[in-house]
Amino acid sequence: MRYLFYLLLISSCSYDQDINEADLILSSNKVILMTGIKKSQPLSIAVKNKKIIWIGSHKDAKHIQGRHIDFVDQAILPGFIDAHGHTSYLAFASQVANIASPPVGKINNIKELQVELKKFIKDANLQPGEWLMGLGYDDSLLAEQRHPTRDDLDEVSNEHPIYLIHVSAHLGAANSLGLSLANINSKTQDPPGGKIRRYENSVKPNGVFEETAAYPLQQLAMSAYKDPIGSIKEAMEIYARNGITTAQDGASSPETIELMQLADAKGMINLDIISYPIGQNGLDKNLEAINFGNYQGRLKIGGIKLILDGSPQGKTAYLTEPYYKPPHSESESYKGYPLIPQEEVSRWVKQYADLNVPIMAHANGDAAADMLIKAVKNAKIASDHRTIMIHAQTVREDQLDQMKELRIIPSYFSTHTFYWGDWHRDSVFGQERAMRISPTKSTLDRSMPFTVHNDAPVVPPDMVRLLWSTTNRITRSGKILGEDQRISTYEALKAITINAAYQHFEEDIKGTIEVGKQADLVVLSKDPLSIDTKNLLEINVVATFSRGVEVFNAKK
Repeated sequence: MRYLFYLLLISSCSYDQDINEADLILSSNKVILMTGIKKSQPLSIAVKNKKIIWIGSHKDAKHIQGRHIDFVDQAILPGFIDAHGHTSYLAFASQVANIASPPVGKINNIKELQVELKKFIKDANLQPGEWLMGLGYDDSLLAEQRHPTRDDLDEVSNEHPIYLIHVSAHLGAANSLGLSLANINSKTQDPPGGKIRRYENSVKPNGVFEETAAYPLQQLAMSAYKDPIGSIKEAMEIYARNGITTAQDGASSPETIELMQLADAKGMINLDIISYPIGQNGLDKNLEAINFGNYQGRLKIGGIKLILDGSPQGKTAYLTEPYYKPPHSESESYKGYPLIPQEEVSRWVKQYADLNVPIMAHANGDAAADMLIKAVKNAKIASDHRTIMIHAQTVREDQLDQMKELRIIPSYFSTHTFYWGDWHRDSVFGQERAMRISPTKSTLDRSMPFTVHNDAPVVPPDMVRLLWSTTNRITRSGKILGEDQRISTYEALKAITINAAYQHFEEDIKGTIEVGKQADLVVLSKDPLSIDTKNLLEINVVATFSRGVEVFNAKK
């Protein structure tokens, strides 16, 4: 396997007399090539027909005809690559009530949540019978430290069915009308891989749902999705202003893929999107119809997604040791649970690997990580498969050793250290385990390729905050969570450029600034390599170029 860490450096750049004109010539005194040179350089970059055709000195660039833009001391880097997120879900989020807590939203308690939902009904002019949906409530940040129940939501409305999606997207809450429309009652059994929470000492559902138990309500509610095409365009704008040139739809349904194809045909997608359909939903029945690994327009099916467990902040991730403080009605020995059994994981991994279909598996808990490791080991994959373990939040040192041997790439949800670091330490894992979430330094020490991500819209696709979180590991309370797992800014940048390109089998066309590569570029207000990591949040995205076309400019 050709690892990223041994990419050839650009040793010199000189003017090529054959390059007389270009579509665009970008110049800066601070160009970060991401080819192994760990400092910025004064360079100019010529772009033509969507690709970088020349890199050289400012002096030599003057000879090239075309549109010249000089960014002076603003830094030019390869466009950021979303190692894991949900494009279609981010689009959907723009259509529903924002019930997140600060800094993403403004909800601090259940009363404020109720007020915001009532306001949304009025502002959206929802008619009786229409679904009210909200996204992003966070029990760890609400003053009550609990999920809203059907009783709380009945106070909002009895005329509108209500379904709220937890910030993790692994739990949800509904009002009585919503439960009735979904035919969920005291006789409804917990489905495999999910739980219907009940009132204490009762079988009556309290309105809160975990994992697969939430699927029927969520699907029913999302049928009210009003402007999917327009919302995809809005999602593109969000990605572009965060410097992202390649986005990911990391759990696609056939419907969302079709929707994005339609949006692309209408010219509403101006970034690359890599989609991973959910592979445990019977996708194996029509694999021949899927064109894996090839762009059609701006869309590519990158592989399949397996979901092995839940969320650590929601306390449904599958662990080998009990949760520090167990959630609702669970015993002290509660460790979470898998969404699918080991034998199914092994079957899916073997089947897709034999067909050379790349696999991306959601595994938050270390017990879920064990499941994927066992499946990959048993599959005896000979090819360059680049299986991705998404989130990998609690992987142990011994698991990293096995992952290196099996060539499993971890993609860490590094912003967890900020958003839920205090919650993980004080409620989810306890001090010792919390210090090791997203163990980037342990991975780096093993010379393993890894990426980091935001999992948007779980948190916004803010790549600057992602860099800051990965390098500092500072929590909401200002404490450092796992000082020995911090990495340098350059290594963090690799995780969202060349390593992310490698993860997607795109290292030959993306991830560095080199002649012949796709002209995906981001311009930052400051050079991230020349400032202290604690000051990275001072950086803003100035401009974003996708395939040589400006898709965002902060001045416009």
